[in-house]
Amino acid sequence: MADEPSWDDIFSSQPSPTAADDQSAPRSRREAKESSGRREAKESSGRREAREGSRRRETRTTAEAPIRHERARRGGDRVDEHGLPPRRRRRLTWLWVLIGIVAVLGGASAAAYFTFEPQIKQVLGWAEPIDYTGSGTGRVVVTITNGQIGSDVAKTLASAGVTKTYTAFYKLLLKQDPQVQFHPGSYALKKQMSAKAALAALTDPKSKVSTQLVLPEGITVKGVIKRLADLSESTGISAAQLEVAAADYKSFGLPAEAPNLEGYLFPATYSIEPGQTAHAVLQTLVTTMFQHLDADGVAPADRHKVLTLAALTQKEGGSSADFFKVARVWDNRLAAGMPLQSDATVSYGSGGTTISTTDAQRADKSNPYNTYAHTGLPIGPISNPGDAAIKATLHPADGTWLFFVLVNGQTGETVFSTTLAEHNAAVKQWQAWLRAHPGFDG
Repeated sequence: MADEPSWDDIFSSQPSPTAADDQSAPRSRREAKESSGRREAKESSGRREAREGSRRRETRTTAEAPIRHERARRGGDRVDEHGLPPRRRRRLTWLWVLIGIVAVLGGASAAAYFTFEPQIKQVLGWAEPIDYTGSGTGRVVVTITNGQIGSDVAKTLASAGVTKTYTAFYKLLLKQDPQVQFHPGSYALKKQMSAKAALAALTDPKSKVSTQLVLPEGITVKGVIKRLADLSESTGISAAQLEVAAADYKSFGLPAEAPNLEGYLFPATYSIEPGQTAHAVLQTLVTTMFQHLDADGVAPADRHKVLTLAALTQKEGGSSADFFKVARVWDNRLAAGMPLQSDATVSYGSGGTTISTTDAQRADKSNPYNTYAHTGLPIGPISNPGDAAIKATLHPADGTWLFFVLVNGQTGETVFSTTLAEHNAAVKQWQAWLRAHPGFDG
């Protein structure tokens, strides 16, 4: 029994030594063998533990797989067909964020640039000059009206192309000490002047230009005021100022019997200097009329009568060639004690502007200008006559005419008659012309 191998010898990895060998082997070899056996046993035990750990991991993975699949089904962690999370792709979120930031900053920069472009250009030295240099070229007339201040003048100059910008001129004004006082009127300036040159020109009396006022013969006081008011931007005289001045007609040295300024404003072309008042302008027109009457030998005592007749001739006479005949008709009627029967006077007294009248207007005795209802002259002129009508009144043609009537409103043709029958035939001719020209209003 002692010679039989043990179980350890049977399952040993090395052949079992013989007794002789065992006995003859040194002690160190036996110790090495024992140490090797212990290592093998330890390695065997490690392998068993590794296999058991692998089995545990497989078991845990198998158990967790349904959970991961369930998470994936519910929209949780993404997994592949093995239950493992897939490899993540590189995301470009950072790039899109960067692009968005650049776009926003670029848009904001563009908006800021366009909003503050002048300021930005000025800071960077890119801005264009706001002022011209030199005294300019060409010619332009600029008008300064009553009540305008420096900013108004600056706008006017810039809009007219005199100065390059409003700012250039206005900044220059703010530096002036004492402050510049602008006077209403028209000024001859140039295009593309420097602000300094424009200011010098506006303060130079030589730059002022006169305003031309043209008054046709036969115009009324209302017409004169309207024409002057139309020039108010140049003269600085408003319609209201003119009406107030005209209402004070006695202050102009008119004859005592004059009811207003009508007839005393001589029609001509006038130069109105800047700074003139409404009264001064009207006085110039009255003075000119007196000068012409004096030149024609009209005594101051006869001024009102002459102008009343001349104004009637001017309005009713048609062409100036007929003025002398018309003046003779007035003289013949007055000498015969006949009413003048002028439609023009009736219309004027009724507030009309034509020579057409109605039966009711001609019968209205309350109208002091109604020469149908009243004999003799009307109370005053009905227009402002010119030299031709005045001369015709002073030197009427020879003739026995008592009637005249316009028979052609376009040419001014007038028929003069001595008898009523001749006149009635001419009136029918006039009425036929009116029917053929329904739009004519005299």
